Amino acid sequence: MRLANLAGRAVLLQDGRALDVERASDGRFGPDPMTPWADWAAFTEWAAGVDYANAEGYDESDLGAPIPFPRQVFAIGLNYKDHADEAEMAYPENIVVFTKYQSSLAGPTAEVKVPGETLDWEAELVVVVGEQIHDVDEDAAQAAIAGYSVGQDFSERTVQRRPPAPQFSLGKSFPAFGPFGPAVVTPNEIEDPANLSITCVIEGPTGLAQSNGAGAWTAQDGNTKDMIFSSARILSDLSKVVTLYPGDIVFTGTPAGVGMPQGIALQPGDVVTTTIEGLGALRNPMV
Repeated sequence: MRLANLAGRAVLLQDGRALDVERASDGRFGPDPMTPWADWAAFTEWAAGVDYANAEGYDESDLGAPIPFPRQVFAIGLNYKDHADEAEMAYPENIVVFTKYQSSLAGPTAEVKVPGETLDWEAELVVVVGEQIHDVDEDAAQAAIAGYSVGQDFSERTVQRRPPAPQFSLGKSFPAFGPFGPAVVTPNEIEDPANLSITCVIEGPTGLAQSNGAGAWTAQDGNTKDMIFSSARILSDLSKVVTLYPGDIVFTGTPAGVGMPQGIALQPGDVVTTTIEGLGALRNPMV
């Protein structure tokens, strides 16, 4: 199942078409994209037998954040060995956690206003929680995963690093700094979430400059198998402190290739395409 938000309505995507949830369920589930998370188990049971005959074509520009108003948004830092290496930092023994504020969430084609001269990119796997959990082990955490999505953790590094103490959450929460989608993809649709290619390609002025005029520059080319903490470990560790709720989302960290260590930043005219194998892609213009 691929659950998405099309022009503010919950839909299921299949083969380039969208099925409206409210209409297909005869009103059992409402049109609000948050409705499925009120009873995820019942929703998935219904969706498993749904008929896509009435699905229709759609415009990708109408896709919004699949979960526009999660209760909680978590993000994990330094979760890929090669990214820790490029940051010249030791591999963490415990998860490094911050948040991206809810207002930073956006859809897969959202425009991003460049707020300064140090705008960076971070391609990330997003994990979505499907049931309420607290203080659970990794097996229970794995069972609580509703699905996965593609995320981009845009970061304004000057704000993030300004004194007297780092402002991670503020530097990463300008409008549209947390695009994700195009859908929440359930685990049964993915062969191995722990072995997915993840890339970030930049076109425009930055892409031209870094590709010697070729036009598109692959800034990041990684794989989720290189994560230090697995998705289940992350949810389990989070649950030792907080209660996780259905629809909560977790940005799980980024592989090597971000701009800051290279002295490279995004600028207006750039287009950032973030792709994860089997999950889809985001394509976000910088304005």
